[in-house]
This record gives sequence, structure tokens and C-alpha cells, in this order.
Amino acid sequence: MRVKRSMAAAGFGLALVLAGCGEAGEEGEGREVAAEEDCADKFDDGTKMAELAESGEVTVGVKYDQPGLGFKDAAADVPSGFDIEIAKILVADLCIDPSSDNVTWEETISDNREPFLQQGRVDMVLASYSITDERREIVGQTGPYFITGQQILVPADSDVESIEDLQGEEVCSVSGSTSIERVEEQGAVPAPADTYSACADDVLNGSVPAMSTDGAILLGLAAQNEGELKVVGEEFSEERIGVGYPQEAPEMCEWINGVLEEAFEDGSWAEAFETTLGGEDVETPEPPELDDCQS
Repeated sequence: MRVKRSMAAAGFGLALVLAGCGEAGEEGEGREVAAEEDCADKFDDGTKMAELAESGEVTVGVKYDQPGLGFKDAAADVPSGFDIEIAKILVADLCIDPSSDNVTWEETISDNREPFLQQGRVDMVLASYSITDERREIVGQTGPYFITGQQILVPADSDVESIEDLQGEEVCSVSGSTSIERVEEQGAVPAPADTYSACADDVLNGSVPAMSTDGAILLGLAAQNEGELKVVGEEFSEERIGVGYPQEAPEMCEWINGVLEEAFEDGSWAEAFETTLGGEDVETPEPPELDDCQS
């Protein structure tokens, strides 16, 4: 395979430091990412990358309801957020213009990310997709390109300070996510919903006292509902956010890792973070260490 890059320089610190809401969740068009111009003979014949580059079209599964990570309102043509920015870098490496109609941004929810990959409905998934051993049994996952941790979102006037204050209380998270499993592990009662925005609505209308998922997602929702919601408590998990790909296309792992490594080194990964999740009070983290691909 021609697309191979050194893995030696990948990764430094792992901690994501989010000291405040900053500007997470603000809307914008994101970075302009130019497509590579020559993909002739760039990829080995028969690989998924060669298939995509030759067709000039790609479908990427993303979230639509996570401000700062993957978000799309009714007026937008293209979703925005850190997941989207990383997807644009991968798409551009296939010589496909990320801003063109040749990219289909398919909405995925937590429950359908594996089925969409298995059915061939999407070519990749970048949707706050935590890497887990269970998922790797049925789909490909690599990265991580981002590390975060689970926290709590409560009304601005709530006395709740951490997950420990919610023992036996209902806490909302999304069906099919790792977050809802951890809610139960922490002694709260899981209250499943279809989307994160539905959970946030339930917190706002008082149906549940809190919701829980990755801190970066919660900061985006808090920023979107400034003065009404707040993020509290220390992180009580480590979520390694990666790229999903079809299990029958294992060659995508080395390609994805190679593109991510280049983005770490040339500063485009940091720029993508600062454009979406960054802000005056948010420290840009060091890129995480990439997992090795299985041979």
C-alpha cells in the first residue's frame, strides 16, 4: 500500500483541559480544507480508499445535535464542529472537496453507527464515537483523535455538584451510548433519550435533574443555553474518540492513522480544535497517541 506514514511521532499528553465554556457551540463555516489534487495511483487497487477516490464521492456519518463537535441547524448546508473538521481532513486526502456536494453528511445517532457501517450506508463515522473493545468486534475503529471524559449537566440553579449527588436519581443520556452505561455504574438511574438535545430539553423542563455524557458535548449544550444550564463535577471516565470504518476494509486503519498523524504534525488538528471547541478559557490539548492497527 502506498499510503503509509511513520507512526513514531504520534501522541504526547492525553488530557483534554476544558476550563470553561469558552466559545464552544458557536456556529461557523469552519476551516477551508483544500482537496488533494492527484490521487491517481495514490492508493493500491482494490482498497476502499481507491474506490472512494475514483468515485469522487464519500458518505460520512456525523452527529447533528452536538454543538462544538457535530451540529447542524435547519438553515445550514453542512454540519459544523470538531468531528466535522477532522472528517474534512480525511475527505480532502481522497482528492474530494469537503465543501462540495460530493460529500454526503449522513446524520447518525448513537444507536445506528455500527448498523450504518455494516450496511454500507456510510463510508466512515466521525460522531463522538468512543473506541471500545465491544465495537471493535463488529466494526473498524481507529484513532483516537480526541480524548474527553464524562461529566454532568444540570440547571444553572441546581445544587448538584457531581455524579455522587445523583445516587438513585434519574440521569438522562442517549440510548446506545457508553455514557448511559456509566450513569448506571455510578449509581444513578439511566433515563434514555434518542438525542443529546432531547436530554438537554428534559433537563431544562425539569423532567430529569441532570444529563451526562462527554464533557465537550455538555460544554457545547451549556453554551447554547447560556444562563440556563451548567456543567459540574470532575470527569469520571475517559472517552477515546475515534473514526469508525467498515470492518471489511481494514486497510482504512493505516490510511486514517497516517492522515491524523500528518494533521497532528502540521498544526491542522490544533487549528481544527481551536476553530470549534477552543476559546479564551480553553487550553488546546496535545494530540493523543494513536492506536496501532491490527495486522
